[in-house]
Amino acid sequence: MKSICVFLGSSPGTHPAYMETTAALGRELAKRGITCVYGGSRTGLMNQLAESVLEEGGEIIGVTVQALKDKEEFHNGLTRLHVAATMHERKTMMIALSDAFAVLPGGIGTCDEFFEVYTLRQLGFHSKPCGLLDVNGFFEPLKMMLDKAGQEGFMKQPYGEAISVSSDPAKLIDLLIAKASR
Repeated sequence: MKSICVFLGSSPGTHPAYMETTAALGRELAKRGITCVYGGSRTGLMNQLAESVLEEGGEIIGVTVQALKDKEEFHNGLTRLHVAATMHERKTMMIALSDAFAVLPGGIGTCDEFFEVYTLRQLGFHSKPCGLLDVNGFFEPLKMMLDKAGQEGFMKQPYGEAISVSSDPAKLIDLLIAKASR
């Protein structure tokens, strides 16, 4: 496992556990020598992730689009910042740069990114493992919805077979590595 793409919020959230767990994930990625790929922002959880990776001497790659780069703040200390023309190209690049995906709490953009990589995996466009870092029970409603979709016959494979879930950053990385080696 050389790189993990992390999808997460550009806001800090309302509970301190979101920032704390994000920092722990960043430190763990850096300690293991795993490059972190993310959206490049210098705000919220995204900034916390970048700072924690860099503080441990790790590599972090940002991927954004020109329209956002022109109006938002981006982290100045990134190993690299790629700028794509469209959101579709951005997500395609993030997928290409990554061996796995970890999703932390975030808003609709984070959900969009998760569902895109999960859908592409389900359809066989990639076989890279996906995981949810379930901080503060954030993903419990999503897990219930995915269970219901499976029970009602709307999913070919139960999400639990395709998606790793943990509230511990180190354990989630271990789960992703184990699924990647299958």
